[in-house]
Amino acid sequence: MTKKKKVRILTYFVLILGLILILFPLYITIVTAFKTNIQTAKSFFTPPLPATMENVWVILTSKEYWSAFKNTAYITVFVLLGNMIIMPAMSYAIARSMPSSRVYRWIYYFLLLGIFIPFQVKMMPLVKMMSYLHMLNPTGLIILCISSSTCESVFLLVGYMGAIPQEMEEAAYVDGASTFQTYTKIVFPLLKPMLATVLIKMALWTWNDFMLPLVTLNRSWKYWTLTLFQYNFKTEYMINYGLTFATILMSMLPILIFYAFMQKYIISGLTSGAVKS
Repeated sequence: MTKKKKVRILTYFVLILGLILILFPLYITIVTAFKTNIQTAKSFFTPPLPATMENVWVILTSKEYWSAFKNTAYITVFVLLGNMIIMPAMSYAIARSMPSSRVYRWIYYFLLLGIFIPFQVKMMPLVKMMSYLHMLNPTGLIILCISSSTCESVFLLVGYMGAIPQEMEEAAYVDGASTFQTYTKIVFPLLKPMLATVLIKMALWTWNDFMLPLVTLNRSWKYWTLTLFQYNFKTEYMINYGLTFATILMSMLPILIFYAFMQKYIISGLTSGAVKS
């Protein structure tokens, strides 16, 4: 056996192993969602025979589920709107001012530090602050999500702007355009590939986030997001696996459909950011 063939076999083995590791949790989610608790207790891994729609039906007829779905969609949409308005403008100011301003360089480095600080370190100060401001509600969570995404979003957008030639902006200034006009008419359209990547990553994170809703919205079921609704099926003595996995399955479908349609923008944004003009 040649060395090239050995490498190919090893590559296929690693890829197949990775595929199994990715698909196995999805398989468990699907089969458990259509099992009764008795079937789950007998065997956690076998397909449901016979399958039951009871768990899915209970979830779809639950007012708590639809309230959580509405809250999650509301929070995700407004977090994306806030990111789309704030992050590109902030990144543009930092990227274009860093070469000539030490203040902007320190602001950028300070924001980068936020990437390396675990949420557990910030959790108690955030909860205390939001409680003091009486913002332990969806509006407060939106503000927290936007601020939490600032570091990574600015890092990606500032890096991407380094590949945008400044000659076009200089030509716009010569033609009499203001800074705002230059940003909105020239820079912002060029940011669309990376901005799409940032927004898609932010949508996936906001939709699936558990810790921030747990510490800000866990007072009443009317404030719950989908992740908190899933957590509700865990009690002190048992877990209702059928309802839990049915909820996970129903919560996954919108984001899987969204990701299937938008993944090309993630790839184009990342590859565009990697190319230096």
